[in-house]
Amino acid sequence: MFVAQSESPLLIVAIFVTGIGGTFQYGFQISVMTSPSSVNNTRVKDLVNATCEQRYGLSLGPQEINLIWSFLVSVFCIGGLLGTLCAGKLTAAYGRKRCLFLNNFVAISAAVLMLLSKTAMSFEMILVGRFLYGVNAGVSLSVHTMYLVECAPKRLRGMVGVSVATFISLGKFCGQLLGLSELLGTETGWPWLLAFCGATATLQLLSLPLLPESPRYLLLDRGDRQGCEKALRRLWGSSRDHGGEVEEMLQEHAAQQGVRTHTVLQLLLERSLRWQLATVLVTFSALQLCGINAVYLYSFDVFREAGIPAHQLRHVALGTGLCEISVSVACVMVIESTGKKLLLFRGLLCMAGTLGLLTITLYLQTQVSWMPYCSMALIFLFILFFSSGPAGVTAPLPGEIFTQSFKPAAFTVACTLNWTGLFLLGMLFPLIVEYLDYFCFLIFLCVSLLSGLFVWYNVPETKNRTVLEITADYHRMHSKTGLPEEDKHKQPEATGTVTSCTTTKL
Repeated sequence: MFVAQSESPLLIVAIFVTGIGGTFQYGFQISVMTSPSSVNNTRVKDLVNATCEQRYGLSLGPQEINLIWSFLVSVFCIGGLLGTLCAGKLTAAYGRKRCLFLNNFVAISAAVLMLLSKTAMSFEMILVGRFLYGVNAGVSLSVHTMYLVECAPKRLRGMVGVSVATFISLGKFCGQLLGLSELLGTETGWPWLLAFCGATATLQLLSLPLLPESPRYLLLDRGDRQGCEKALRRLWGSSRDHGGEVEEMLQEHAAQQGVRTHTVLQLLLERSLRWQLATVLVTFSALQLCGINAVYLYSFDVFREAGIPAHQLRHVALGTGLCEISVSVACVMVIESTGKKLLLFRGLLCMAGTLGLLTITLYLQTQVSWMPYCSMALIFLFILFFSSGPAGVTAPLPGEIFTQSFKPAAFTVACTLNWTGLFLLGMLFPLIVEYLDYFCFLIFLCVSLLSGLFVWYNVPETKNRTVLEITADYHRMHSKTGLPEEDKHKQPEATGTVTSCTTTKL
């Protein structure tokens, strides 16, 4: 981080500018209406009931209010999925920076609706606002990550990639913190809380013009070498020699000469990239199904059993969010020296072990007086492993293992998995808990364990390696068990040339 700050000052600015209006929005919206530490859900439910009484003369019961509340929460995922499906085409057509810039207007529109919803006595405005926030977050998840990975030099790519997860964690924490009744979680303050993302979007809107377009997009998609070199000098500093990395980009540019940006269907049907696609499917599915949401849900019960007073639980729960931020920042410092594959593998396996122990301690906590303290320690330990492994490493993976022509489609697939998993988990998780209680952790244990083993045996290390070298490593790892012999020579023009260029380089 300090090396990047001294040699690439504008790159550090880019991390903060894109982060505060990018994945921060996603993290904030996840926690602001669903976090147990926030009282915001009660305020919104009161508005729903008051709207129906004033407009229709109906007094809704708890079941009807909870149904409307559930839809207000879940419509965020529907908007996110729509934004993700649009992001790939928009980035290919208009560029990364312009998409981020225009995306802020969606968030600002949503914030205006949120701010006026109480005055207008309309929970429907909150519904539309949540949907627009989802569209904004869906675009941000893809474009923010894509832009930063393409702007970073190879030696800092891991650090920059982890910053994407850091801003998600920061958004979650801010949603928890500002939602407290001592801050904006009040009768008069909650509309401002829901509109908070409008302020961060405005900040990005004003500062984004100071940043250049992605150098890789300029060279590989637009063929603008002069613009690429100018952007590199601004982002990485003019004192360093950028010739080596420009040459690597030119090799990739030559490999995909005449190849247009591929669609999601073409990616799914491309046999030569099936292991890269499998990597995205496994890692992004594990990100939602590893059990992190279940751990946060049970944290309140564990803290309560440990003897923490009920009125202090909201403040203690902030500790989980603060833990996630702290570990994510620490991961920035060590990822380049440790390696991404090792961090991901170790994180998933340690999470599986922690979930096994947590199941045992939750089972025994009513029988052994000191067992709730063990459960509380295991919750923080699980968050530590999650933040230093899957949360920090997974997000930038599609930008590292796919060539430029497949990258938008890869991010679309990855983020679609993320939104679908988030939606299904929100719908099915209450039923799973109802029938299995804390034994639901065993399901997440299996997911984490199997995902970790897949990463260890099927995914190459990406640290300090170009996409050409990583592509060659995939072919080398799976040359015997992967494609049939007759299909190995039937690579598409772009992929086949990439492999040959990489072999020569190595």
